[in-house]
Amino acid sequence: FVIMLGRGATIHRTDIAMALRRRRAFLVGMLCQFGLMPLIAFLLALALALPPPVALALIMLGATPGGTTSNLFSYWAKGDVTLSIAMTVASTVMAIVLMPLAIAIYATEGLTGDVEIPFASIAVTLILVTLPAAIGYVIRARNVVAASWIEWIGSLVGMVLIAALIINFFRENSAMIFAVPFGELLATLLLSVCGVAAGCWLARVLGLDLTAAKTVSLETGIQNAPLSITVIGLSFAAGAEQDQMLLTAALYAVFVVITSTLTSWYYATLRPAT
Repeated sequence: FVIMLGRGATIHRTDIAMALRRRRAFLVGMLCQFGLMPLIAFLLALALALPPPVALALIMLGATPGGTTSNLFSYWAKGDVTLSIAMTVASTVMAIVLMPLAIAIYATEGLTGDVEIPFASIAVTLILVTLPAAIGYVIRARNVVAASWIEWIGSLVGMVLIAALIINFFRENSAMIFAVPFGELLATLLLSVCGVAAGCWLARVLGLDLTAAKTVSLETGIQNAPLSITVIGLSFAAGAEQDQMLLTAALYAVFVVITSTLTSWYYATLRPAT
């Protein structure tokens, strides 16, 4: 709630309108977000022969909208922050329909086994999680000063909460974490690496300039891990399967910060002629 409220408070109608005028970049970004990433997650789960709960969690991560820190990393990478915000907002809203759809397409019985997927619960959770962003948007439209405070508090508190949750999860489940097979660790790492690389490649192939390609790349590779953790926690019954799914999402949340930081540093060194 805190993170999404702060996210909503950053949204300007003029920013979204400016980004939407760049239809090509926006559409390429949406294609990467909901077309490319779920496919990458599916192929990784297939190639690494992941256990059903881990495969499902990876596909859910691939189908999740843009991450809560993608706008910040786009800024550090000297990308198009306005495009990044527009993509994040749009993907968050569209995820209410497209995330369950992508899961239904790629979470085949051969990959997920007998793990029951509660599609209705996932959809309801997504709606509830996106409501705070709408509240933040309304506040921004009515009171810019209040929205600025909410944006600052939401970002700070959100980052602290995410870090605390991840640290606490690793502390309480250290034995399970050290027992994670190499293939599962590799899958959570490669999801962000392949997403960033494939997003940049496709954006350039489809004719986007370097600034837009960097933005699309980061938006593709940085998924909203806290949202996935929330959906898993509220939609699936507590037990061994949920633990495996939560661990997969938590590992991705750790790896994506590392890969995004390194990618942003590299992108910031590139010049438009490169």
